[in-house]
Amino acid sequence: MSSQIYKLRADLIQLIESHTGKDGSHPTAVPSLFFSRYSNVTGPNYGVYKPSLCIIVQGTKEVVLAQEHYVYSPADYLIASVNLPITGIVTEASIENPYLALKLEFTPNQILEILKDSKLTFPHKENTKRGMYVSQIELSLLDAVTRLARLLENPNDIPVLAPLITKEIIYRILQGKHGVTLGQIAIEGSSTNQIRAVVDHIMNNYNHSFRIEDLAEIANMSVSSLHRHFKEVTAMSPIQFQKQLRLQEARRILLSESTDAIETAFRVGYESPSQFSREYSRLFGLPPKEDINRLRATYL
Repeated sequence: MSSQIYKLRADLIQLIESHTGKDGSHPTAVPSLFFSRYSNVTGPNYGVYKPSLCIIVQGTKEVVLAQEHYVYSPADYLIASVNLPITGIVTEASIENPYLALKLEFTPNQILEILKDSKLTFPHKENTKRGMYVSQIELSLLDAVTRLARLLENPNDIPVLAPLITKEIIYRILQGKHGVTLGQIAIEGSSTNQIRAVVDHIMNNYNHSFRIEDLAEIANMSVSSLHRHFKEVTAMSPIQFQKQLRLQEARRILLSESTDAIETAFRVGYESPSQFSREYSRLFGLPPKEDINRLRATYL
């Protein structure tokens, strides 16, 4: 590790420590920039990664997408190029050396703007790739990320400089080894861009039933092509993707609202409470009531 990378990482550790204070995920004054801090290893945390850059500056994390495992540390960065339901596990953290990380979310329009302004070119018919990857961090990217985080020390600079530095960060990612994977989500007509439209549709309508033919029409693909490309991007079928979203939302509702499992099952789109309970147990390890009681005893 170069001395420059070591210094930048030390700066980020100090910045994240000073702007978190307690464990959890914390929004910052910089748009779409979040800090995370955990003083202990964590059990599985379920959520949806929006298109984003994730960097760890202290500790280690494992992200599970369907049956695939992505482990990354301060030597790496992780990219989610589309909305993806994941399981996150902090595998290295302590009170003395807490897990510290940041996440910067972005949109396809931001990527498209950079592609138009730069000389970067990606083929429209590039083979569809997984919407998540881990890559080795480079000095130029870490430097830009550190400058973005430092804006928190001069809030008046944020409105002018944050959009410029964010643009630089996305540009650095697009220049990287796997940049084409990210670039494809913004290129109209690419398979990844077409699948992103289907992902967004399911995200916005997860509690409604759908016909696979309707999804294929949204993607402008045949049914067989939709299945193949959707699984290549998300590691799941459309039905499995929807199920993950439904169950994650059900867990959030049960934990935060005064409602029972049957009502929650109907709210997230299940017609059979018994099927809901079976699938909930399969994903989270316990039936709804027992799982929520365990969570409340642990975190509340």
